Amino acid sequence: MEQQQFIDWFRSASPYIHAHRGNTFVICFGGEAVQDHNFPNLIHDIALLNSLGIRLVLVHGIRPQIEQGLYLQGKKSKYVNNTRITDEIALKCVKAACGEVRAEIESLLSMGLTNSPTTNFSICVTSGNFITARPIGVRNGIDFCHTGEVRDIDITTISKRLDDECIVLVSPLGYSPTGEAFNLLTEEVAAAVAIGLQTNKLIYLTENEGLFTKNGQLLRQLTLAEAQKQPNYDNQLKNAVQACKNGIQRVHLLSRHIEGALLLELFTRDGIGTLVSANPYENIRNATIDDVGGILELIKPLEKSGILVRRSREKLEMEINYFIVQERDGMIIACAALYHFMEEEIAELACLAVNKDYYGENRGGTLLNFLEQKAQQLKIKQIFILTTQTAHWFQERGFKIANLQDLPVERQKIYNYQRQAKVLIKQL
Repeated sequence: MEQQQFIDWFRSASPYIHAHRGNTFVICFGGEAVQDHNFPNLIHDIALLNSLGIRLVLVHGIRPQIEQGLYLQGKKSKYVNNTRITDEIALKCVKAACGEVRAEIESLLSMGLTNSPTTNFSICVTSGNFITARPIGVRNGIDFCHTGEVRDIDITTISKRLDDECIVLVSPLGYSPTGEAFNLLTEEVAAAVAIGLQTNKLIYLTENEGLFTKNGQLLRQLTLAEAQKQPNYDNQLKNAVQACKNGIQRVHLLSRHIEGALLLELFTRDGIGTLVSANPYENIRNATIDDVGGILELIKPLEKSGILVRRSREKLEMEINYFIVQERDGMIIACAALYHFMEEEIAELACLAVNKDYYGENRGGTLLNFLEQKAQQLKIKQIFILTTQTAHWFQERGFKIANLQDLPVERQKIYNYQRQAKVLIKQL
């Protein structure tokens, strides 16, 4: 049994090992992670990613280390709108914290992949003055002193270090052309680096347990609009949105408290975090003949329960050009079809199905929106559906109860009176 589990795991993970090789990821984590007893395991996983040919930029935080430094000096932190006011004493603590955390990360990475056949695998780690910063200045009468924001990133130098197979370590500390140092927001630095490099992924390891719905379900995927509406719109989510707006297709938010979070997110189909995606339709495409098997497997349970009309493989093959599918890492997880009646300027939405493992994520609504846009491009003015059990779902999305006589004559002729499906129409 254990052998079969290993075989199944390796087969499922191998496509991701191949897909990620040569890609560039920015991984951001807070100073809390560095203080955690599990931090050596996280660094080991990062070293493993590096050994698999993934180009890595690590952006670390230092907030608790700064707090500790101020406490030892009998000082308290000053915040306005969750932004630290970095005075002269706090700036000294910032510099000390950066050095302390950087040394800790470098020392752990110097161990390579311990307790493995690749123990002697050496890792090059590099850091430097990659960030040019400017002061936040005085806002609403409050002087933020040495707290700054990113002005520019030395992308050329970082890229060269990555080309040399180094892990690039970036601290939340920036410098002005006049030699001043500024304390920066870690999440902002990570987003700026990812945008500058146009990385394949930006990964935030969060302190919370993740983003969940009101029903306690993990939010697996968010569009930009959905991310901006989240009630807990924190710095990580804010900068995730900013990154997506500036060319980063995928930003991952995952809890650092989950053992092996990076590996689970990157080498399994569904991952364990929330994906913020720049394009909600990035994995929706027109179906091809090669998708017939996946579609049949998807709709089979719904046909059995009577929700969908049965379709033979032959019929599906003949009509495959009417279908779209939503794919997640090679697996068809949703599908729908749009049949056109061009003379009447109306179309039928049919065979809308979502894999049960992805219920509650509005994938059906995303497919519907996609097909509505497609219909409008074709100058279609109405969409209709025939349904026996899902009328309310469609009514909530703008469909109105209609009569059979409202359908094209061609469609009326093949209406199945035994099913007694309801007719609903939506004006586009």
